[in-house]
Amino acid sequence: MTKGHAPVGREVLQSEGQAILDLAAALGDRFDQACEWILKSEGRVLCCGVGKSGHIARKTSGTLSSTGTPSAFLHAAEAVHGDLGMVTHKDIVLLYSHSGETDEIVKLFPAIHSIGARTILISGREPSSASRQAHLTLLTEVTEEACPNNLAPTTSTTAMLALSDALAVAVMSARGFGREDFARFHPAGALGRRLLLTVADVMRQGEDLPIVGLEASLIEVLQTITQVGAGAACVVEEGRLMGFISDGDLRRHFLVGTASDSVRARDLMKVEVTTIPGDLLAVEALEIFQNHPIRFGEMPVVDSDGRLLGLLMLKDLLRSGIL
Repeated sequence: MTKGHAPVGREVLQSEGQAILDLAAALGDRFDQACEWILKSEGRVLCCGVGKSGHIARKTSGTLSSTGTPSAFLHAAEAVHGDLGMVTHKDIVLLYSHSGETDEIVKLFPAIHSIGARTILISGREPSSASRQAHLTLLTEVTEEACPNNLAPTTSTTAMLALSDALAVAVMSARGFGREDFARFHPAGALGRRLLLTVADVMRQGEDLPIVGLEASLIEVLQTITQVGAGAACVVEEGRLMGFISDGDLRRHFLVGTASDSVRARDLMKVEVTTIPGDLLAVEALEIFQNHPIRFGEMPVVDSDGRLLGLLMLKDLLRSGIL
């Protein structure tokens, strides 16, 4: 295996890392102004670029949207062929061009300004054809690429991405956009499920509930548990939870060999039962399962009056995707 590439890689990382540190030190009034414009905008932030800068623009649009700022990607080449129709006078157009001379970007400014939208340019140098037309320019302060030929976009795109992230997070912070807000925009992700999914969303209810009465025979209890595929039965009277019988309780009783014909659910049930409310977060319920001194796989879900709402099963929690 060829060796000796790490020094080159290390030099690239150090160069790009230093560029981000320099950029952080240079942030000032223009950055503040850009944040204020976005915060006060009644429209969207349209992120526009082409080539490598276009990839940064598309990623920035996704970051803004997921952190509370409505955004969309506008391809610079497609914009002049009809996609400018998505721009309104309420929008802010965030344009990307390291050189400030990208032809597709430079030609967009007159049309965007005629619509009435504000323009913010993210660029590596000033003055430039693009910066002279933009309402506001944010500089990456990058003058040299990590590429030894100073050609391939490397440090410049890294700085563009970092500056865009800084802009999105600064605006997010100013909005007070928190974990719960983030979760609402990511309902299919693990974080969204952890912050939004409640016990009521996961519990078994209706026909899937293993419910028996106080006078049910042990065979009836066993049949009920088997029919719904649960590991326990809830003993209920007039809607209220009276007790709980696990399949383990049944096995232990039958193994002892005690006559069971006259034994009823009320005779075998546990009356001191660990229950849980339906509005508790599912991830908090999982912690109860994990930290309880007694290992069990089911918990009855009850309301404040002790009425049975459902049955929460550990295996259903684990399938819910909160981990």
